[in-house]
Amino acid sequence: MALLAPALALGATVGLASAPASAAVWSSCDQWGSTTLNGYTLYNDIWGSGAGTQCIWANSGTNWGVTANHPNTGGIKAYPNAKKVIGKSITSLGSLKSSYNVTVPSSGAYNTSYDIWDTNYAYEIMLWVNKTGAVGPLGTSQGSLTLGGSTWTVYKGNNGSNDVFSFVRSSNSSSGTIDILPILKWIKDTKGWFGNVTIGDLQFGFEITSSSGGLAFTTNSESVTSS
Repeated sequence: MALLAPALALGATVGLASAPASAAVWSSCDQWGSTTLNGYTLYNDIWGSGAGTQCIWANSGTNWGVTANHPNTGGIKAYPNAKKVIGKSITSLGSLKSSYNVTVPSSGAYNTSYDIWDTNYAYEIMLWVNKTGAVGPLGTSQGSLTLGGSTWTVYKGNNGSNDVFSFVRSSNSSSGTIDILPILKWIKDTKGWFGNVTIGDLQFGFEITSSSGGLAFTTNSESVTSS
């Protein structure tokens, strides 16, 4: 789960690491480093306690990555991500799709995921496209479902602030396309877990629990289209 705003600093000091050696349009090692490039807002977003160091770089809003060195301890340390604002209710959306292509490490503990919010931040929809290490979604399993181009195990829970609906892909994927609107309609119409909410932030990134020694996560490309 991504932190919505950097209201409080971490209890532990977040150290600074070196920016990537390769030339990039933008880079930052700041805890809350962010910028906007071609319609996407990039966040370093080191929000969890006990975090280590992490630097983000970007050539564009859809080609970016991080080098992260977070200790091998439990709890999410960061969710570096690229955000696109949708700003439409579910019934007013004609389509909502996204494609992704990532390069991720074979070690560490993390997931690569979409984090989708309604404008009131009452509901959070997570789509996990791959995961490695000791990580798992919040809530209890609601069974399996094939929808939007993939097969998922669905989890329903609450983190004390908002409801969370997590869709964990049955097999890891480093590239693909997700038809997101049918998933939102399934939650609304089939399950009745929310009404005709307005979709606000659509984030895509890496939810990192541990990356000891320094691991690289790269979004080679991404696209978000809606109508």
